[in-house]
Amino acid sequence: METKPALTIYRALVPLVILIVLLAINVSVFGDDALGGSNQFILLVGGAVAAIIGFMHCVSYKEMLEKVADNLKSVTGAILILLFVGALAGTWLVSGVIPAMIYYGLQLLHPAIFLPSCILICAVISIATGSSWTTSATVGIALIGIGKALGLPAGMIAGAVISGAYFGDKLSPLSDTTNLAPAMAGGDLFTHIRYMTFTTVPSIVITLIVFIILGLTQSVNGDSDTTTLLQAIEGQFTIHWGLFFVPLMVIFLIVKKAPPLVALFIGTVLGALTAFFFQKDLLLALSGGSELNAYAAYRTLMDAITVSTQIPTTDPILKELFSSGGMQGMLGTVWLIICAMVFGGIMDAIGALKKISEALLNWAQNTLQLFASTVASCLTINITASDQYLSLVIPGKMFQKAYEDRGLAPENLSRTLEDSGTVTSVLIPWNTCGAYQSGVLGVGVGEYFIYAIFNWLSPFMTLAFAAFNIKIRQLKK
Repeated sequence: METKPALTIYRALVPLVILIVLLAINVSVFGDDALGGSNQFILLVGGAVAAIIGFMHCVSYKEMLEKVADNLKSVTGAILILLFVGALAGTWLVSGVIPAMIYYGLQLLHPAIFLPSCILICAVISIATGSSWTTSATVGIALIGIGKALGLPAGMIAGAVISGAYFGDKLSPLSDTTNLAPAMAGGDLFTHIRYMTFTTVPSIVITLIVFIILGLTQSVNGDSDTTTLLQAIEGQFTIHWGLFFVPLMVIFLIVKKAPPLVALFIGTVLGALTAFFFQKDLLLALSGGSELNAYAAYRTLMDAITVSTQIPTTDPILKELFSSGGMQGMLGTVWLIICAMVFGGIMDAIGALKKISEALLNWAQNTLQLFASTVASCLTINITASDQYLSLVIPGKMFQKAYEDRGLAPENLSRTLEDSGTVTSVLIPWNTCGAYQSGVLGVGVGEYFIYAIFNWLSPFMTLAFAAFNIKIRQLKK
């Protein structure tokens, strides 16, 4: 029997270090477009470096390929969920469910409570759309304009917008990062969302209290007029409280612990049926025909489910909110997951993940230290690789076995990834999220940093829960 030479911790870290360096270079070259494919290829390059080290330690090509196949099999459910999330977003748009959430959310706006209202409105819209970026680029811009007219500091308004947008993004099953985190940690989407509320809700409550106090210290003048936005929504959709039956049904299924794929499939079908009954004029306009028959309705709804849909509007603020990529829009994230699984599979096959896990466990003598090292890793990736997706992917694969060996359920890891990776990306000026948000809102990161309370509070909240052993779920025997 041939004895394989032992892998040292230094060699185990070589592919990881090279990967981070290449990703940092790649993001600096491509910026926001890095997720379009170049980051995915860099993950494959990292896998190739790991494979070379594997060959040096007598690990066969077949062993590596089998481990990659096992990894891909483990994320089959996550990939299907992502595709159904895209389908559900499409039908919820044409059915008027998402526009109704935006419509009623905007009516919460009142000058006396403008700042906390910004948080609530952005939270509702971000949960409905699953995107903090879309929320900021649409309603966020409008709120910045309204807030400035009221005489409020731009950094304060931007902090409220970003806090609400990222809160909604974290808890939305339509969000790609919310799907990505449990996929990397080996957990389940809805379990992850339920478990994340333990740290997320206290963080947003504290944020709301602070902004209520800040609002009382500010002198507000003028009027927060959203009439134009409301009229633009009414011009395209039939807005009715009955539309909320669809999301309430999905929430009911989640509470009853229905399988995620079942809940999302039912939500997609109900969205399509609701569109047919409530939005016939819109379906007719999208079909381009003279009458709405079964053929035209079927084609329009299938387009909404599978490919991009754009609802016509004259309002530039609502243009992005009135668009959906369907299942096709999720392919970028699916591609990222597949390439991450290739890198993680090869690292696992050559024993690198086990070696890194052992080193982490030797250093992290208790749960708090393990959580702290996860938070530090996510922040490091956000600073060096400058991308929130990578701050979930790389630490997720690196720490998965360490949490498992410590007897901790995967939702502990997925929650920590979101609390420290997703939300802090917007606080770093050269990160894609920080650059995007500051560019879209017209407010520098330095101006809104201190006011993005939810974002910088979240890592401290997750560490506090670990320190006091609150809601730290153990693996079932």
